[in-house]
Amino acid sequence: MPRASLSTDAVVEIALRILDEEGAPALTLSAVAARAGVAVPSLYKHVRNLAELRRLVSVRILDELADQGTAVVMGRSGDEALRAFMHAWRDYVGRYPARYAFVIQTPEPALADAADRLLGVLFAVLRSYGLRDAELVHAARTVRSAVHGFTGLEAAGGFGLPEKLDDSYEFLIHSIIAGLRTPR
Repeated sequence: MPRASLSTDAVVEIALRILDEEGAPALTLSAVAARAGVAVPSLYKHVRNLAELRRLVSVRILDELADQGTAVVMGRSGDEALRAFMHAWRDYVGRYPARYAFVIQTPEPALADAADRLLGVLFAVLRSYGLRDAELVHAARTVRSAVHGFTGLEAAGGFGLPEKLDDSYEFLIHSIIAGLRTPR
């Protein structure tokens, strides 16, 4: 018997909890149905299949990142905004490493709006450095690559040297800011 409170959003919430608690391999329609207290066919009223659920979950994660980024940069600009944005991204990955690792990284039309929101926040921050057009894109790619690489390695336990990771991340932020301030 389907739960009266089951909706697409509720299915996505259950999927996020599974990701947080058990990781991506555990995210199946069977696992979601079991947590929802319904049979798998009842989920088809809310999601077409596992692929659609994965897209919906990825959109939610990107929306969460965009919301967090927007919140921390409001009222800030330049170095202060970029530093806050980069810290917010790292904080999110630290809280939700499985969610972040799960996000579909390849171009996917269903994720375009959510990805554009996140990129829009970053573009707004980077424009305060006077960047436009191609330079803006190059800078956004650099920031994304740096944060994504650092947080991915950190979440996987890939840093084995004894120096503090917070200090390394501050060095990364400083390096990005110095690069943005260097005349091109």
